[in-house]
Amino acid sequence: MSDADTRADPPVDRQEWLLRVRRENEESEATLADVYDANWGEIDDAHRGFVERFLSKLPPGGRVLDAACGTGKYVGMVLDSGRTCLATDHTQAYLAKVRTKFPEVPTAHHDLQELPYRAEFDGVMCVDAMEFVPPEEWPMVLDRFHAALRDRGWLYLTVETVLEDQVHAANDEARGAGLPVVDGEVIWHDPDDYYHYYPPLDRVRSWLADAGFTIADERPEPWHDEGYAYHHVLSRLPRTLERI
Repeated sequence: MSDADTRADPPVDRQEWLLRVRRENEESEATLADVYDANWGEIDDAHRGFVERFLSKLPPGGRVLDAACGTGKYVGMVLDSGRTCLATDHTQAYLAKVRTKFPEVPTAHHDLQELPYRAEFDGVMCVDAMEFVPPEEWPMVLDRFHAALRDRGWLYLTVETVLEDQVHAANDEARGAGLPVVDGEVIWHDPDDYYHYYPPLDRVRSWLADAGFTIADERPEPWHDEGYAYHHVLSRLPRTLERI
C-alpha cells in the first residue's frame, strides 16, 4: 500500500467550508424560485399574527427592511399596512420574483452578513432564514440588523427548531463525514444537501441582548407535520444607544 493510500485527508478549513455552503445554498434556492410560491407561499396563522404585530409597532408610513425576503412572501403584508419596504436576498432569482409581483418595491442583492444599511429603517424582519446562519455569524448578522434600524426600531425574526435527537443524529453524521461542524449544525439530504444551524434559544436571547435588543415577546408555534417548528421573537432597540 502506498503512502497516498494511507495518508489521511487534510482537515477541512471551517471558514472556507462555510463560505462554500453559503454559495451552494444560494444556488439551491435559485432552482426553487419558480416553484416556491406554489409549495411554500401560504402564510400560516402564527407567522401572520407576528408579522401583523410587528407592523403595528411601526410608525404610520414607516420603512421596513425585509431581510432574506425570498420571493416576497410577506411584502404584501408590509404594503397593505401602509409601510414601505426594501426587499433584500442573496438569491437573485428570488429578487426577480419580488420585482415581478411588486414592481414598486426596491430590491437589493445582499447576504445577511453583508447588509450595508445604517439607521434607515423603523423595522427589520427576517423570517425563516436565520437557520442558514452559522453560530459565529449570528452576532454579525444581529449587529447588521441593529445598524440598519433607527432608534427604538423593531426586529422580528424566527428561529427554526427540530427535535433534539434528530439534530444530534444529523450532527454526528456530518462529523462522521469529516465536515467541520459544531454542535447544532446539520446537513439535511432531502431533497438536496443543505445546511441548517439550530441554536439553543437561551443562546439566541443572549446574542440579541449583546446586540442591544430587548425582547418584547417570544413564543413557539405548533409543530408542522414534517417535524419542525418556528420560534417567533419580537424585539426592539432602546431610544438612544451608541451606533455600531
